[in-house]
Amino acid sequence: MKVKKKNVLSIMFQKNYKPLTLEGLLKALKITDDEEIKELYHILEAMEKEGSLFKTLQGRYSPLRGMGMIVGELQGHAQGYAFLLPDTPGEKDVFIPPEKMGGAMHRDRVIVRLTKDSEDGRRRQGEVARILTRGNTSIVGTYLGNRRRGVVIPDDRRLFQEIQVTRGSPAAKPGDKLVVTITRWPDSANKIPECKIVEVIGSTGEPGVDITSIQKKYGLPSSFPEKVLKELQNLDRNQIPQDLSHEKREDLRSLPMVTIDGADAKDLDDAVSLQRNGSGYSLGVHIADVGYYVKEGSALDREAAKRATSVYLPDRVIPMFPPLLSNDICSLNPGALRLAMSVIMEIREDGKLESYRFFPSLISVDKRMTYDAVNGILEGDQNLKEEYTDFVQTFLDMAELADVLKEKRLKRGALDFNFPEAKITLDEQGRPIEIKVRRGGRSESIIEEFMLICNEVVATHFDRAKVPFVYRVHERPDEEKLYALRDFLTIFDIKLKGDLSKITPGYFHKVMADVKGTPVEKIINHVLLRSLPVARYSESSLGHFGLAAPFYTHFTSPIRRYPDLLVHRILRSSLNDTLTKTESRRLANKLPQLVQHCSTQERVSMEAERECLDLKKVEFMEGKEGSEFAGTISGVTSFGFFVELDNTVEGLVHVTRMTDDYYIFDEKRYSLVGERTRKAYRLGDSVKVRLDKIDKEARTIHFTALPDENAGTHH
Repeated sequence: MKVKKKNVLSIMFQKNYKPLTLEGLLKALKITDDEEIKELYHILEAMEKEGSLFKTLQGRYSPLRGMGMIVGELQGHAQGYAFLLPDTPGEKDVFIPPEKMGGAMHRDRVIVRLTKDSEDGRRRQGEVARILTRGNTSIVGTYLGNRRRGVVIPDDRRLFQEIQVTRGSPAAKPGDKLVVTITRWPDSANKIPECKIVEVIGSTGEPGVDITSIQKKYGLPSSFPEKVLKELQNLDRNQIPQDLSHEKREDLRSLPMVTIDGADAKDLDDAVSLQRNGSGYSLGVHIADVGYYVKEGSALDREAAKRATSVYLPDRVIPMFPPLLSNDICSLNPGALRLAMSVIMEIREDGKLESYRFFPSLISVDKRMTYDAVNGILEGDQNLKEEYTDFVQTFLDMAELADVLKEKRLKRGALDFNFPEAKITLDEQGRPIEIKVRRGGRSESIIEEFMLICNEVVATHFDRAKVPFVYRVHERPDEEKLYALRDFLTIFDIKLKGDLSKITPGYFHKVMADVKGTPVEKIINHVLLRSLPVARYSESSLGHFGLAAPFYTHFTSPIRRYPDLLVHRILRSSLNDTLTKTESRRLANKLPQLVQHCSTQERVSMEAERECLDLKKVEFMEGKEGSEFAGTISGVTSFGFFVELDNTVEGLVHVTRMTDDYYIFDEKRYSLVGERTRKAYRLGDSVKVRLDKIDKEARTIHFTALPDENAGTHH
């Protein structure tokens, strides 16, 4: 017989099970065959590595359940302690003191033994019992040292230890940014890890080295493999089928259409068309047909799947596909003949969808529009109206339809977080010279609403078709977070009413409507957003809470997101009747791992993008020490409060800089209150601050609060 994992578990989960050795398990399972003994050993080894069972020092195997042990990933802290983020959803974090780390580091996957369970609302504590897998194959840091001894200080402060450089590593100078690999991990006996230099990125301060260091830190690629580039050379950039009956491709070259994007966008993957149709509209969303060129299993496809997304950093783009494909062959550039996947939707004047159809198409975009130009036209700019005279009425109709769709979406409870977006302009040396803060205008709303309805239509269609599919899901908020949110809102005399276990997006929508236009709108919207889970990709249709949509997907950006390409392939198979039972089974087996990888890579890219922005914001404030600014309190802690300026730069006013009184932290009211004066600094308050200090290495900005007659009041 073949040894199965479930047979092993069935013995271990018996009530009277006492930890057995390998020999004991062989006896219990009645295994005598040499091949089966090997199989059992490999199963036990795999289960130990994944953390589903624990092997004691005496060689006895026991399931973790009931042993007071938890498996998860460590999140380190600069001061040497860490938190275990358990694998089990909903399970609370565990605090690991510095002396209980057992040589584990930030991002390691570990087994933790609970030493103190939660009591009086205090956090659970534990110690690292075993390190399952190391989370840092390579580390980026700064070299310090001399000829005899060199160390690397990791850029990620959560890797709080310095790492000793082994002899024989390539030469490096103090201040160089390096990529290193660990050659000896820390343990209880050897506290200091050792490493070997893999790459010298460049000297600190050289143009681009700071962003490249962040890129390397997150494992983001800097070039495409030779196989991919070779395959790209074989693609015919004019590979447009002459026979339009091929794949039932429709000729839409005579249909007026435009792209609307940011001025610096080069990978244009969506075009839109709109025609008045009696009392309604015929809306066309035309998406670059990337799947026609990138075949499943090809080198291009494998590399795109690995990257999963394009990453946009302040001074560069790390594309999912090589620029020849993303900016040229597939990009919907004006006047060029292009292949697309089109969705035509017939929509009534009240926004109700009457019908839709999908098909491969041949298109030619008439105009490449920018958000600014369309906003100008809608605001009545005469010069722009003359320049784009053929499309002025179309843009007015588009704005009208977008308004109707948005109103309909908001009525059903969808949330509309319109946070300002910071765009940083760099000079040739990579130094920030300007931070532009931009809120979406009407043209951005047009594209947003058209893409939202298109994605929803595609997802709804495939949910009804009951075939394996890639959904974009946003689950209901965690109940514990909702109770915390309800307590927080009472500070502002806002009530989150009703049964929190049955909360709908409408509850959030009402809170947002109540605070709209008030000074606390921004801060409350931020807290509402933080209480929601992060959206992700899933093979299951779990709905989208934020959009109040039962079915949603990502279909409209296959040049820069791999899940969209997967959706295109499923659509093509469906249209060509090649989605057989065998193909459906293959897809169903393949999708869970793929969508999880795409969700992970999306988070990695977001973290890298955020870190680059934070770095450049700190750089932008350099040389402005002593200047005064107006801002809003965006966070309050026991050690001070954070202030966000109008340009989205955030800094800390530490309690040690609040010398006019002794301030006590009121945790329930998110405020610091002066013991003598009773002056309060609360979340959402407007304050004036002076810039005191910049710490570029730690990426922190330090402010001092200035006396102000309005300080401590909500305006």
